[in-house]
Amino acid sequence: MSSSKVSILGLKLPSDPRWVNLAAISLEDVLTDHAFCEQKAATSCISLIQRYPDRERLVAELAPIVTEEWGHFRQVLAEMKKRGFPLGKQRKDEYVNELKKHERKGGHPEDVLLDRLLIFALIEARSCERFRLLSEGLEDKYLREFYYKFMVSEAGHYRLFIDLANEYINEEKVRNRWQELLKIEAEVMENLSVRGDRIH
Repeated sequence: MSSSKVSILGLKLPSDPRWVNLAAISLEDVLTDHAFCEQKAATSCISLIQRYPDRERLVAELAPIVTEEWGHFRQVLAEMKKRGFPLGKQRKDEYVNELKKHERKGGHPEDVLLDRLLIFALIEARSCERFRLLSEGLEDKYLREFYYKFMVSEAGHYRLFIDLANEYINEEKVRNRWQELLKIEAEVMENLSVRGDRIH
């Protein structure tokens, strides 16, 4: 992905170009990891709704996303079954775990909400970038189209989390923290090994 396409998402560092080639030869593992990513995205939205039931727009916007993400999980599962792949076991997501180390979990409730929303936005943005690479770099035409649809969906989710942050928190504060987290995300990406068996 070119730097201009990454900048649209706000990301500071493009994925290593070798990743899509490694993913192509580890397709079963990538699909397994993707399935669990969609499952975790659904449960993350549920946890936000449970924690912030008084935030009307958050509840209204995320409720259908839960359904959408679970639908994506089922789509990936169906694709795996079609190809004779078992689901396999969930693996530790080093990328997400490293990001969450920088999430403010105590202190002012507004800061906690802000970091949760922005870290979810980062995960969606990076997933979008990776799905775009798959939609452009895989030889399998069906899978290119398959991942193009996921790319479009993740882009919408990324934007939604940013919008929700701006809904509940001062926009300047959102912008400043977003820039801080973008730098952190780039450092996380730089320090992770390039693995073709993971979405992140």
